[in-house]
Amino acid sequence: MPPFDVTEGDPFGPHNLPYGVFSLGGPDSGSNSASDGGSGSGSGSGSGRRSVGVRLGDHVLDAGAAAVELGSPYAALLARPSLNPLLAAGRTAWSDVRRAITAWVTVPAHRETIAPLLHPLSEVTLHLPFEVADYVDFYASENHARNVGQIFRPDAEDSLTPNWKHLPIGYHGRSGTVVVSGTEVVRPSGQRKSPADPAPVFGPSVKLDIEAEVGFVVGTPSAMGTAVPLSDFRDHVFGLCLLNDWSARDLQAWEYVPLGPFLGKSFATSVSAWITPLDALDDARVAPPTRTHPLLPYLDDTDDASEDPGGYDLRISVAVNGHVVSEPPFSTMYWTAAQQLAHMTVNGASLRTGDLYGSGTVSGASDDQRGSLLELTWNGRDTLELPDGKRTFLEDGDVVTLTAWAPGPDGTRVGLGEVTGRITPGA
Repeated sequence: MPPFDVTEGDPFGPHNLPYGVFSLGGPDSGSNSASDGGSGSGSGSGSGRRSVGVRLGDHVLDAGAAAVELGSPYAALLARPSLNPLLAAGRTAWSDVRRAITAWVTVPAHRETIAPLLHPLSEVTLHLPFEVADYVDFYASENHARNVGQIFRPDAEDSLTPNWKHLPIGYHGRSGTVVVSGTEVVRPSGQRKSPADPAPVFGPSVKLDIEAEVGFVVGTPSAMGTAVPLSDFRDHVFGLCLLNDWSARDLQAWEYVPLGPFLGKSFATSVSAWITPLDALDDARVAPPTRTHPLLPYLDDTDDASEDPGGYDLRISVAVNGHVVSEPPFSTMYWTAAQQLAHMTVNGASLRTGDLYGSGTVSGASDDQRGSLLELTWNGRDTLELPDGKRTFLEDGDVVTLTAWAPGPDGTRVGLGEVTGRITPGA
């Protein structure tokens, strides 16, 4: 089958077209950061040169080279080694480029030009697709928050903290340790202390965990001192990706009081190599769960629930060593990405191109929809049965893979690029 064509029903067909950054010639010896190496702005993707790519089936289109060949006015945005110039260009440019690329891969007149610029995924190396500016992680699943509350505060009258339904809780993470899917994760070391220990000890984490999340990528910046309202969400957020917020639960439990996550979270956060534009997910938009508390005006989206719903119907699967252990539904998230953006900026904090914010762990109502091992094993009380043995938390050599899809137009599925990572021993 010619690479211009895509098998019917492929979740990465012309209705999707996620963006990434790739190079030819196999894995290189550099880091996975989009900002290192490949800094030229040439239109080709020769060996080692990084280029903006668009996924089509099991191929990647060299979007920069295609733009140059076809005389696109957006060639300067696409013939780059990072998505940041496109992200910064704004919503009009995002829509124009998407329409153009859709035509390039579907109009027969373009086949002769485009076909040589489609490379099999098996022959490319995928890189971190954008330079991450700031990283914020939220805590937006009521199911997850209640599970965590019941685990750590079993005697509390309410498993949710008093502020939880009034604002999206979050923390600022470490942008420099955001890595692309496929990057190995070194088991972190730090202080840990169980309630029975007389003093803290230092060593590798023995409660290494995952958090199945969705990340949102900011394109258009905002001025410091200016809040971003709910209505401006799509003017600032370019797209989304899957995200695994690796977590050392034993380090986290000892250090997080009173200021929150630090070393237990900052060692690695994995994201997909593919960023799905929001325009590809219009058919996946759904209303969030019914709010049970009145919201302050800057967070109140009740008037938009039917015409401009803020939720997304994303179906996530979590696999450990190839065995699916959970299928969390993103549609159950209490706080939407628009509300998170509004809260993140309501104090006047500015947005920068390349800002990344995570949804927080996605967990559904049933046991097989929990998005972390903390919940799946109830903090190690229960064992997770896998074909290769029992688990409570991750062991060295374990491979965790997140995949997802969303409803697309005319009964299609929109695939989200996977996030995978293998645990390696710490020093």
